[in-house]
Amino acid sequence: MSDDIRLIDASRFATARQEGRVRFLIDVRSPAEFRAGHVAGARNVPLDRLDPARLVAQLRAEGLQAGDELYLVCQRGQRARQAAERLHGLLPGVQVIEGGTEACLACGLPGEGSGGGVIGLQRQVQIAAGSLVLLGVILGTWLHPGWYGLSAFVGAGLTFAGLSGTCGLALLLARMPWNR
Repeated sequence: MSDDIRLIDASRFATARQEGRVRFLIDVRSPAEFRAGHVAGARNVPLDRLDPARLVAQLRAEGLQAGDELYLVCQRGQRARQAAERLHGLLPGVQVIEGGTEACLACGLPGEGSGGGVIGLQRQVQIAAGSLVLLGVILGTWLHPGWYGLSAFVGAGLTFAGLSGTCGLALLLARMPWNR
């Protein structure tokens, strides 16, 4: 992570928020995850649709000035870090909230949203990847050993995601209609 990007733990963020020192909070989760529940006052700018220059221009039009902090949040912190990397060259003072939305709400910050009915993107990836691995094993056992390649492909993708912090399956699932 870049040296220009700072991390703030959820309790320190909650204190800053309660003291009125937080003006700009961006939630980079999918719209469906955002609708299910988010920190009150957060703006949804999904990571897969983040246009750094456009966001900075919008924030400046809304009064973002030099020295102002921009806080980024997601479910647990990984997507917010990716967004911060994309924004750090354009905006100083980007802070990623460690622990994400869950930690903020656990610290007593007010939340908004329906509170349920949506499976988070991480769980969707786990369900899809697990199902594909299982399908590859079943088809490899019962139809043709070549189907084991499906399981190997998914395993390689998960390894790449873990090493790089970028998950192709998550990016694909984020574009599905139920996540819009």
